[in-house]
Amino acid sequence: MRHNKSGKSLGRNSSHRKAMLRNMVTSLFEHEKITTTDARAKELRKVAEKLITLGKRGDLHARRQAATVLRDQKTLTKLFDRVAPRYLERPGGYTRIIKLGLREGDKAALSRIELVEEEFKPKTKKKAPVAAKPAKKEAPAAPKENKAKSASEEVSETVEVKETATEETAAEESSSSPEETVEAPATAESDQAGVDSSKEPAAEEEANKE
Repeated sequence: MRHNKSGKSLGRNSSHRKAMLRNMVTSLFEHEKITTTDARAKELRKVAEKLITLGKRGDLHARRQAATVLRDQKTLTKLFDRVAPRYLERPGGYTRIIKLGLREGDKAALSRIELVEEEFKPKTKKKAPVAAKPAKKEAPAAPKENKAKSASEEVSETVEVKETATEETAAEESSSSPEETVEAPATAESDQAGVDSSKEPAAEEEANKE
């Protein structure tokens, strides 16, 4: 039974498999992408991401642990100085595997494994929308003021109308009083003329009788 035995043997014994993965991860950090079979790429990803995590730590102990896998000093320096600082804010997922199809000849599944270069942007959790409470209805203050202003304006208008009416009536009375005084003497003179005219026929009749 195969209990507690993770990973693929890849058709090799342990020493051969470790040496192969050590060489592959050195080439990956040197060129930042390599093409290999699908099964090897999946096993290589485990080793590469552990080394990048050590590079993010950056202390002496982490550097010595990484040196047990990376035997090339230039590649080790590149890992700690140039590769690991890219992923300080990324919590994992430093590599990407892209399927390339089948290899001609033995039809093995090929894949390209490469380092992720995109800047990591953490996703923000969307908060559930809070139901807004209905606002209390307040009595509008502006309409009352407008009504009070309109009422005062109406009162002032009525007062002005009354004043103009009284002024007009006073002007009419003042204009009509002289005419009446002038007409009064004329009527008196006409009355006297009528009396005189009535006396003249009476005098003529008396003269004829005599």
